[in-house]
Amino acid sequence: MTYGGKFGTVIGIVATMVAVLATPAQAAPSETPDAVPGFNGTVLTVAYSGTTVYIGGDFTSAIVKGKLVKRTRLAAVNAVTGELLPWAPTADGRVKALAVSGSSVYIGGDFGSVSGQKRDSLARLDARSGALSSTFKHTIDGRPYALTAGNGRLYLGGSITRVNGSTRTRLAAFDLATGMLDSKWKPTADDQVEAVTFGGGRVYAGGKFHKVNGTSGYDRLVALDPTAAKIVTGFKPRPPVITFAIAVTSGGVYTASGGQGGTANAYSLAGVKRWSSAFDGDAQAIGVLGDTVYVGGHFDEACRTARTGAQGSCLDGADDRVKLAALAVNDGHLRDWTADGNGVEGVLALAVSTSLGAIAAGGAFTTIDGQAQKRFAQFS
Repeated sequence: MTYGGKFGTVIGIVATMVAVLATPAQAAPSETPDAVPGFNGTVLTVAYSGTTVYIGGDFTSAIVKGKLVKRTRLAAVNAVTGELLPWAPTADGRVKALAVSGSSVYIGGDFGSVSGQKRDSLARLDARSGALSSTFKHTIDGRPYALTAGNGRLYLGGSITRVNGSTRTRLAAFDLATGMLDSKWKPTADDQVEAVTFGGGRVYAGGKFHKVNGTSGYDRLVALDPTAAKIVTGFKPRPPVITFAIAVTSGGVYTASGGQGGTANAYSLAGVKRWSSAFDGDAQAIGVLGDTVYVGGHFDEACRTARTGAQGSCLDGADDRVKLAALAVNDGHLRDWTADGNGVEGVLALAVSTSLGAIAAGGAFTTIDGQAQKRFAQFS
């Protein structure tokens, strides 16, 4: 895969996308980021719940008006005022995925303890107080990369091989009410799962895999029954390269992909590709707000055609779009919205709030449009 069209390999990081189940007409967010805290380390995942945006990553402090405020890999921000909230649980290792359901925030990553108590790669926190749940405790063999909540379950994807000693092959689910491992939902994938998203009565999974439930033909993107874990055979897009992120609306499925360069893709709910837009580096994150698809990644340019060459270079001309871009939801046409980031890794996570008309972006960037904005930004 290529990053920004000219950089070497960096750590592949999943961003958990928020599934948006409607795309009403809506004013576009500003290109100028809101006044929100920055962070002193990479932001890997963001998730909205009401007027709060939860943030996870590698950081140890938030940056508020130039001052460091301790936040150890987890934080929350008031999405209306931009204020750093007192919600401050801690994790002793990277937080790579977030999902919010009701009054609970679920986190997944490379940690072994949360708020000083042992938790193996997965934990549940109170959305208001940050208190660690004592009834949600599991052992995970492998690494969680993605979480999504729906259908009364928390769905997990990654490189996992066992949960609580029971075999789970890169996918697993937990009952949201009891916290228990779902004994029946246990699909299999033959390689890494980078993204899971619930939407429209399906669980969508994306990643590097070629076989699902032992069945060929569902390469890198698949829809699963949320209760029985069977493949939804009517959805069979077979993208040719890795799928990093997925967003779902009532009208389609949108993905961010790597490859020779990177692409944002739109599929019908029947798995038919509607359009694909190319960049000169990986598309790593995706979200849909109103009539626009927002894309984040390692790219510096949006290609004018799908043709890319060595190291992802655009062969038929390009427009500058540095780490962030906006595309028309119906045909993938590049919109004028520009909010250029910087850095090698760029934008690694996106989340959208339809109620606030806002987009949250996380990553390794330190500026937006040349102004200091360290690793977290919101546009509203």
